Amino acid sequence: MQDTLIDQGLNLMLFGMGTVFLFLTILVFATTLMSTLVNRFAPAPQVDQAPTPASPIASTTPLTVSPNIVSAIEKAVAAHRQR
Repeated sequence: MQDTLIDQGLNLMLFGMGTVFLFLTILVFATTLMSTLVNRFAPAPQVDQAPTPASPIASTTPLTVSPNIVSAIEKAVAAHRQR
């Protein structure tokens, strides 16, 4: 019996999609197995959390800005707004 061109195309499509599905399924199981084995035999090292020093922004001393810098920022903002 002679298959039509449509039948041959459908067979090829189903065979190709089945092959890709089978390969991806095997890949998912292999990746899951490898992840489980790595976590079992080589767990991540436990790192002790050292107390973090206070950030300079949260310090109690107030931040001071030079008056020259403040005037330069004001001039820059004014110039930008005039555009």
